[in-house]
Amino acid sequence: MTTYTAATELTFRIRTTRFDEEYSPSSGSRITTNFANLARGENRRENLRGALTMIDRRFNDLADWDNPERDRYTVELEIVSVDLHLDAENGGPGFPLIEILDVQILDKSTGRRIPGIAGNNFSSYVRDYDFSVVLPAHKASGAAGIPSDFGDLHGKLFQHFLASDAYRERFSQPPVICISVSTSRTYTRLDNRHPVLGVEYQQDAFSLTDEYFARMGLQVRYFMPRGSVAPLAFYHRGDLLNDYSDLALIGTISTMEAFQKIYRPEIYNANSAAGHVYRPSLQDQDHSVTGIAYDREERSQLAVTQGRLTDEQFMTPYRRVLDEWAAAH
Repeated sequence: MTTYTAATELTFRIRTTRFDEEYSPSSGSRITTNFANLARGENRRENLRGALTMIDRRFNDLADWDNPERDRYTVELEIVSVDLHLDAENGGPGFPLIEILDVQILDKSTGRRIPGIAGNNFSSYVRDYDFSVVLPAHKASGAAGIPSDFGDLHGKLFQHFLASDAYRERFSQPPVICISVSTSRTYTRLDNRHPVLGVEYQQDAFSLTDEYFARMGLQVRYFMPRGSVAPLAFYHRGDLLNDYSDLALIGTISTMEAFQKIYRPEIYNANSAAGHVYRPSLQDQDHSVTGIAYDREERSQLAVTQGRLTDEQFMTPYRRVLDEWAAAH
């Protein structure tokens, strides 16, 4: 059994896969990952082509300066898969910890590739474990609220990855995770407006997701870009509004808004935009569908399966070393 000592190292290895019309999920990729869900079934190529077209159109819509035909830019995506190794020098196992997306922007008028922002979509086996194994067991015990250490290990692993040589050698800036607003919260529009991110909203209280990402060292702000119908949640470090270029921010918005229109059309493809006070709902019938196939019910079921798999193959056999490492960090 692996035990933690002062010499024990948790190291990371990064693998990348191009996300394009030819993309096919690897055996180590979480099958509930949003982009992996699109690449399954008979219509996988049509799904992927449709999603990528939506991203490019939205990018050119927002990046409209010196772009009269709205076709100057193409967004290129890579899936970044992160394997965690426990004391790798001694032959420790590699576990697929997280997956994020990295964005590159091709300026077709100059041939230049412009770095975007890493993060965007966020996928994590340990997160599945926390929400699909730990939290249901806590509720079944009759205990109130959430466990006091809920998300603590996951947060420390994520922050350890951001501080690692593997991350710093590959990325020059902290990630930005962009996801849907919570259907359990009410959002109020503020006076603050950013030229790219749009109008800012503020939640009435922190959601469980907000608190979980806070354990990862990320704070949240909500913005509804021009032409959008609902705010997006941006989880970030540092100064979201000033640390990233306009084109980099547009890369994140166009990528994640397109995905959310597919995954949550009730919110992000609604036929009317969010008002001054906004409470998102997945029961809203006044929306349009994209025609891109996505099985939301299957995704929820598979999250439970993968949470149990993480418990069996990672948390249970390495619980002692992980707990001792977390206590030391």
